[in-house]
Amino acid sequence: MAVSKRSPSPAAEAGESDEVFELAAELFRVMSSPMRLKIISALCNGEKNVSELLGEIDTTQPNMSQHLNTLYQGGVLGKRREGVQIYYRITNDRVVTLCRAICTQIAIEADLQH
Repeated sequence: MAVSKRSPSPAAEAGESDEVFELAAELFRVMSSPMRLKIISALCNGEKNVSELLGEIDTTQPNMSQHLNTLYQGGVLGKRREGVQIYYRITNDRVVTLCRAICTQIAIEADLQH
């Protein structure tokens, strides 16, 4: 008896692609703030605590905490506590690749227009 390999139904394929689009849209939503993009950029080369991030990014501590929490809840950042300090790091390398690609392209296009 020959075993035939069945291809997935169009409905199954559509369901899978819908899930991919939903996950991509959620990632874009989490990254949709200039402040969160600045935070991601500041963390590209390693973890930092909130004080270090505030030294690099001009915002208030409550605003920074809100954006860090959104990135953490969205699965972009991880955190660890050391004493009273909380250190944040990027846990999703795709985010770094995506941010660098988009920001580099925008910077190139901006330079070309000037």
